[in-house]
Amino acid sequence: MTATARDPFSPQEIAAEGLKPEEYAEIVRRLGRHPNKAELGMFGVMWSEHCCYKNSRPLLKQFPTTGPRILVGPGENAGVVDLGDGLQLAFKIESHNHPSAVEPFQGAATGVGGILRDIFTMGARPIALLNSLRFGSLEDAKTQRLFTGVVAGISHYGNCVGVPTVGGEVYFDAAYSGNPLVNVMALGLMETPEIVKSGASGLGNPVLYVGSTTGRDGMGGASFASAELTDASIDNRPAVQVGDPFLEKSLIEACLEAFKTGAVVAAQDMGAAGITCSTSEMAAKGGVGIEFDLDKIPVRETGMVPYEYLLSESQERMLFVAHKGREQELIEIFQRWGLQAVVAGTVIAEPIVRILFQGGVAAEIPADALAENTPLYHRELLTQAPEYAQKAWEWTADSLPDCTIAGIEIGGSWHSWSEILLTLLDTPSIASKSWVYRQYDHQVQNNTVILPGGADAAVVRLRPLEGVQNNSNSAVAATVDCNPRYVYLDPYEGAKAVVAEAARNLSCVGAEPLAVTDNLNFGSPEKPIGYWQLAEACRGLSEGCRELATPVTGGNVSLYNETFDSEGNPQPIYPTPVVGMVGLIPDLSKICGQGWQGVGDVIYLLGLPIIPNPKSKIDLGASEYLAAIHGTVAGKPPRVDFDLERRVQQACREGIRAGWVRSAHDCAEGGVAVALAESCLAGNLGAMIDLDISANVSQRFDELLFGEGGARILISVASEQQEIWESYLQEHLGSEWQKLGTVVSANEGLAILAADNYRLIKVSIEEMSDRYFHAIGKRLAIHSTTSES
Repeated sequence: MTATARDPFSPQEIAAEGLKPEEYAEIVRRLGRHPNKAELGMFGVMWSEHCCYKNSRPLLKQFPTTGPRILVGPGENAGVVDLGDGLQLAFKIESHNHPSAVEPFQGAATGVGGILRDIFTMGARPIALLNSLRFGSLEDAKTQRLFTGVVAGISHYGNCVGVPTVGGEVYFDAAYSGNPLVNVMALGLMETPEIVKSGASGLGNPVLYVGSTTGRDGMGGASFASAELTDASIDNRPAVQVGDPFLEKSLIEACLEAFKTGAVVAAQDMGAAGITCSTSEMAAKGGVGIEFDLDKIPVRETGMVPYEYLLSESQERMLFVAHKGREQELIEIFQRWGLQAVVAGTVIAEPIVRILFQGGVAAEIPADALAENTPLYHRELLTQAPEYAQKAWEWTADSLPDCTIAGIEIGGSWHSWSEILLTLLDTPSIASKSWVYRQYDHQVQNNTVILPGGADAAVVRLRPLEGVQNNSNSAVAATVDCNPRYVYLDPYEGAKAVVAEAARNLSCVGAEPLAVTDNLNFGSPEKPIGYWQLAEACRGLSEGCRELATPVTGGNVSLYNETFDSEGNPQPIYPTPVVGMVGLIPDLSKICGQGWQGVGDVIYLLGLPIIPNPKSKIDLGASEYLAAIHGTVAGKPPRVDFDLERRVQQACREGIRAGWVRSAHDCAEGGVAVALAESCLAGNLGAMIDLDISANVSQRFDELLFGEGGARILISVASEQQEIWESYLQEHLGSEWQKLGTVVSANEGLAILAADNYRLIKVSIEEMSDRYFHAIGKRLAIHSTTSES
C-alpha cells in the first residue's frame, strides 16, 4: 500500500472509475499515497454524483427542510413526518433511470426494491408505492420495449413483495427516447418505538451484515448512474442489479422484528455503492470508524476480490450496528426468516473505514473522505437565459392559424373543436394509464381507498398500530408530479408550477399538503445550459415549497441524463424535477374523486374564470394543445400566483370537508376541456356547460378551451348545496370562480355551449372513452401486429 515511483493507474483507468484527474490528485493528497485498486473503486463510487451530489449539493441548501410536522429531514434513508394520533409517516423518492435504459425489467424492479429498503430501514412498514415514468414517443419500437419492460418490472416486484402501487404518472416525449426516467416513491408507517437512524455508535459494538448473499451483479452501479448513456451502454448490463422480491418480503419482516427488540443501534440499506457506501456513511454520520472483514461475507460467487465485494450492488442486503452482546439475538431472527446474518465488523474509535481480506488490510480510508468531505463544484451560472429559451419566449399565438367558434384549419384540413378534444384524449401523455396500472396490485394490504384513475391523488387508509391508542379515521394522500415541458421552457416558473400542481392534486381529494420529497432528473451540469436549468429549477422548487409550507425531507438527484447518438452528439432529456408530495386527510369520510357523482349536480371552476379577462388571460404557451396539435414547443409556461393557489386549494378542501363538494379535478394538461372530459369519463356521466361566449369574442377559442394554468380546479356540488357554496366562494374567492353548468346523464355526453346555444364541443361518452382508454393499448397492439407480420 506504499506509494510507488510512478502512478499505478493510467488516465484511462482513473476515468473508468468516473474520476477526473484533479479528483485523483486530491485522493492522493488526502491519503498521502496512491490508492490501491479497491480504494480507487471506493472513491469512484462515493465521489460519483449519484452518491455525493458534488454538483447539486450547493443548490439543495436553499430548500426549506423544517416545519412543525417534520421529524426527520434530509440526510437519512427517508424523511419522516408526524401525522398526529401517534402515527408517523416515512417517505422517499429515488430514481433508477440508467439501469432501466439498459435492462428495463430489472432496472425498474430493483428501483422498487431499493426505495422500499429506504423506508423499512427507518423502522416503517411500507404501505404504498407510486411511480413517475418518462419515455420517448410511443410510436417508436424501442420506446415500446422500454415501456413494457419497465411496467413489467415495477408490477413484478411490487406485486410479489406485497406493497400496493397506488398512483403515479407517465409522460411520453421524444426528449426521453434514449434515456427513460424511472422514479419510484414509497410510503411507510412507523412501526418501531424509535425512528431507526443510520449513524454508527458505541465503540466495540458489532457490525452485522444481513439479508442476501453478495455477487458480482450491479458492479459500479453508482458510477454508471452518474454518466451519460452511449450506444455502448448495453455493455453495462452487469451494472444493473437483479432483485428478489420474495427475499425482500422476508427482509422487511425480519428487520421490523429486529428493530422492535431494541438491540439495533443503527441500520443502513446497502443500495448504491453497496458495502462501500453503507460502511462509510454509517461511520461518518456517527463520527466513528468501522473495521469490516470481507472473509465473513456470505457470497454467491467464488473468486471475488475486494474491489468486487466493495462495489457489488447485490440487492436485499443491509448493515446493522448492534448492541454488544445482543448480536446472536438478531442473527437468530434473520435465520428464522431464511436470511443471512453474520457479524462482519466492529465499530472502532479511529474515524476510518478499514477493510480486511484474507488476513490483510485491503483498504483503509478516512470515512469522511468517502461520505462527507467529498468534492463540491460551484459552477458559474449564466447571467441570462440561454438562446433556446429566449427564442421560445418570443412565440405568440399570432403565429397559429386563425380559428373560429366552429374550429381551426391545420395543414389545409379543417378540425372542429370536438375533433381537437378527441385527438388530445388520444394523446398518450393525457390518455388513461389503465394499461399500466391494471398490471399493478393496487389493493394488497386492503388500505387503498381510491383506486388509480379515480382521483388526482392516491388515498391510503392509516390502520391503527399495535400498542398505539388511535381512534381516528385518518388517511394519507400522495402524488407525484412534474410537467417537464414547463420546466424546459422556463425552469424557474416551471418548477414552481410543479409544486403548485402537486399541492392542488392533494387538495382535490381533501388532503392538507404536508411535505415534499423530490427527484431532480437533469442533463449534464458541466454544460452551461444544463447547470442553468438545474439551478433555476432548484430556485423555483425552493420558492414553491416555502410558499405552500411543504418542506423538503429528502430525495434524489439524477444528473447526466443524456444520450450520445452514434455520431457523438449529446441529447439531454427535458429537465424533470419530479415532486412527490404527501398530505393528511383528517377524516376519511370526507374525501372525493374526480368523477361526477349525480345528475343535476352543479359544476364550478375555481381559479381564473374562462370568461375572457385581459388582466388574467390564459394562453397556450407550453401547453399540451400547442405541442400535440401544432407540433410546437414554445411560449412561456403559466406563471404561478401563489396567493390564488392557496385560496383556491383551501376553498376546495373546505368544500370537501363541509360535505358540499362531491367531485374535484385539477385542470392541467389540455386545459378545462380535457378536465371536463376526464370528469365525465371517471363518473360515466355527461356535462352540459354554458360559457355564454359570443362568436366575436376577443380571445382565441383554443385558448379558452385548452389553455393551461390559472390555479384551476373543476368541482361539482349537489344542487341543494348551491346557495351556501356560492356564498362561501363569493366570500373567499371573490370573482375568481365561475359556474359552468350541470351534470347530465351519460347518454347526453359532453356539450360545451357558446352564446345562443352554439355547440363549441359535442362528444359522446363512447367517443371519448374509445380515445381515452385505448390510446396506449392501441399503439402497443399496432406495433405487435406489425412485428409479427
